[in-house]
Formats: sequence, structure tokens, C-alpha cells
Amino acid sequence: MNEVRIEKMKLITSMCIFGTIGIFVRSIPLPSSVIAFARGLVGMLFLLVVIMLKKTPVCVEAIKKNLFWLLLSGIFLGMNWILLFESYRFTTVATATLCYYLAPIIVIIVSPFALKEKLTLRKAICAVVALIGMIFVSGVWKNGMPGMDELKGISFGIGAAILYAGIMIMNKKIQDISAYDKTMVQLGVSAIILLSYCLITEDVTAFSFTGKIIFLLLLVGILHTGITYYLYFGAMGHLHAQTVAIISYVDPVVAVLISVFVLQEGMDVGGIIGAVLILGAAIVSELKP
Repeated sequence: MNEVRIEKMKLITSMCIFGTIGIFVRSIPLPSSVIAFARGLVGMLFLLVVIMLKKTPVCVEAIKKNLFWLLLSGIFLGMNWILLFESYRFTTVATATLCYYLAPIIVIIVSPFALKEKLTLRKAICAVVALIGMIFVSGVWKNGMPGMDELKGISFGIGAAILYAGIMIMNKKIQDISAYDKTMVQLGVSAIILLSYCLITEDVTAFSFTGKIIFLLLLVGILHTGITYYLYFGAMGHLHAQTVAIISYVDPVVAVLISVFVLQEGMDVGGIIGAVLILGAAIVSELKP
């Protein structure tokens, strides 16, 4: 019992750390693609060190067997980070995170086609409720169409959610490989793709890397990626899938609280209603009947 409690605390800690990433990303004056590249590279190197210290050999055969889905999900992961970080720049951390957490609902909607899973009435209702929540979060119900910047932020957040939903579906197709090997490869692929993207789209010689910027990049890579994934996957192996799914929603709750109380990004009644609808629907969809 004590061991289960410890693993739950590890998982909750990882989700709390995930929920704070927005406040750090917004403090880094670099393009989202560069931040995402640094996150993928540093996170991959950290996990590689962990694997070496644990003296757990990397299973090359398992990687080869799942190579296609590992490569594709790694590409999606890098693009997903770019869109999420862009969303932070154009809207509040709370709105960006709530848009992002439409991903489980998107999976529910597409799973009958992508995974041949049955769409139950309860999950269908949850999907509709979450979409209604998105309307409240966007402010359309009260103010009409949001401003251009807000609309960009919402669009980037939903785009990140679509990509993350794709990653979730792909991960169901990846079989017989350890969580650490899988994540290390996905982070490595995302770093390579993002490096290529940065070299093509950005003038990297124009960037100024101060001590503060380097510290924040290392923090996002080590703390918000390497350490968090280590805690997350380490706890996942000792807990029920439903427990992991429910505790995962600590992340958006922390992000919303930080947005409102730390960053002073106001949230009106409609935003609160939308947050409750989205998170409530996502959590209920994970519960067993």
C-alpha cells in the first residue's frame, strides 16, 4: 500500500511539474521551434543517462520492430510542442492548456475509425460536453469571435491537441518496447526534425543566448522533460491505467491555477464553466462504467 502511495505521489509530482511549463516557456525570448528543439535534445540526453545509470540495455530489436511508428510519433511530438508553445504566446496559459486537453476527446471521436474501438454513448456525450466547454473557453458565446491574437492562440492550442491525439493513437500501435526506450527515441527524432526546421526557417546566428536563457532551456529540458518523463513512466508501471489517466488531469488544473493566480491572467465565469466542462468530460470519459 505504501509503495502504491509513493508511486501516486511520483505521478502527481510529474503532473504538477508539467503544469508549470507555460510560465517558463513564456519567459524565453526565442522562437517556439528553438525551444522545442532544446527540450527534445536535452530531454533525450537526460533519459539516455538515466538508462545508462540503471544499466538497462537499449533493446535495438524492439526499436527496429516499431521504427515506423516511433519515427512518425517523434515528428508529431516536435510539431506538437511548436504549436503548444506558440499558443502560450498568443493566449493565456489557461486557455492554451485547456485547448490542448481536448486531445483525449479527439481520440474518443476518431478511435472508431483509427483503432476500431466502439464509441459508447457515455463517451459520445463526454465529447459533446467538452466541445461545449471549448465554446465557453473561447468566449464566442459572450463576445462573438475573439480577437486575432486570441484566435491564433486557440487555433494553435487545438492544432497541438490534434497532433497529441495522433501521438496517443500511434503509441497504441507501438508494442513490446520499454517506455524509456520508446520515449528516448521519440525525443531524439523530434530533436532532429526540429533542428532541421530551425535551420531552414530561422537565422540561428541572430539569436543571443544569455545565461538566463540557457538556464531556462536546460530547466525545460531537464526538469519538464527528462525528470518528469522519468517520474511519469516509472510510476506508470506500478499503477492501474485508469489511475494514471485520472491523475494526468492534475496538469491542466495546475496550469489554470498558475495562469490565474501567478500570471494574473483573468478568467471570467464563462472560462471557469468551460474549464469544468472540458476537464470534467475528459475525466468522466476515463472512468469505468
